[in-house]
Amino acid sequence: MRILIRLMAGLALVAVLLVCVGWFLPARYAVSRTVMFASPPEKIWPLIESPREWARWTVWNQRDPAMKMRYSGAERGAGAAWAWESHSEGNGRMTFTAADAPRRLAYRLEFPDFEGGTNTGELLLVPDGKGTRVTWSMQGEMGGNPILRWFGLLMDRMVGPDFDGGLARLRTLADSAT
Repeated sequence: MRILIRLMAGLALVAVLLVCVGWFLPARYAVSRTVMFASPPEKIWPLIESPREWARWTVWNQRDPAMKMRYSGAERGAGAAWAWESHSEGNGRMTFTAADAPRRLAYRLEFPDFEGGTNTGELLLVPDGKGTRVTWSMQGEMGGNPILRWFGLLMDRMVGPDFDGGLARLRTLADSAT
């Protein structure tokens, strides 16, 4: 019985420590990946300015081919939006908030089922020699929830590989069209 009480007290202490430390963790997170493309920005831009094109290169659509998509707003550029429902990838909505063709596309990403689920991001296309340096970044607020702040520490490990995979697929599509 004493062992059980000590075990329970130890678990309670660990839980309290995790919550207390969580309050001191950063409330914001940022994820960023950069890849060089052989293509000029003008060849890459059509693949990122339309939500319908994202299905061709993002890994999320590849992981769930049964994902239900609904498009709204503009066809491309600022105001273009889409929402999705997925058992494996969750439900969400992305809206392009700014477009400076063929250099920068900014977006807002919302996950209604996740507290602290509104993020912002962008794709930057910078000419570099005979190619283009493409940077995909996203940042968000984890709020005051100390448990979510622990997730903020893991966002680069959780989302970074998806950015890497998406940029690799985007580069293959863009560079094969050159």
